[in-house]
Amino acid sequence: MNLAQILEKSMQDHDHLCPRQILGARIGMAGMKALNFTEPPKKKELLIISETDGCFVDGVIAATGCTVGHRTLRVEDYGKVAVTFVDTKTSRAIRIAPKLDIREQASAHIPNEPRHYFAQMQAYQSMPDEEMFTIAEVQLNKSVEEIVSCAGMRVNCDMCGEEIMNERELKRDGLNLCRACALPAYYQVPIVLTAFSESNL
Repeated sequence: MNLAQILEKSMQDHDHLCPRQILGARIGMAGMKALNFTEPPKKKELLIISETDGCFVDGVIAATGCTVGHRTLRVEDYGKVAVTFVDTKTSRAIRIAPKLDIREQASAHIPNEPRHYFAQMQAYQSMPDEEMFTIAEVQLNKSVEEIVSCAGMRVNCDMCGEEIMNERELKRDGLNLCRACALPAYYQVPIVLTAFSESNL
């Protein structure tokens, strides 16, 4: 697919097109190119790790075909517009992020558009990759096998009893614990106090 087709696909989940979708699409295309994929691979040969969520990721998905549902997309939310592309056969990993001055470069690229948003809309579709991105080969701290894990593996948490899939349990003192029990969770269960009337005392 060319960029116009990718953007059309990205817009299917939105009512409009925005600079971050375009940026995501361009980064998706650049990542596949860096790993020598000429089209979105079909057999889970590409794993992408996005460092943010939102419409940016929709652009990346449209370009790569990677999704959470197919377990080929992971979000490690660092709040950064950046993606690491991993060839699952070779474990080669390429991280791509916008250059720090990309917004200024976009305005310079479209000098007749004083509105930054619209300058970015246009520039991100036509600027060369080398003016837009930093592209670096990186080494993963976990193997591809550990990141992807084995689908269908299940164990129950020894503390809360809930099921843990895909080898995401943590071992603590011989126990299998879910991350919510082993680490500070993103939620907490409120403590419900039983009300006693005076007759109960």
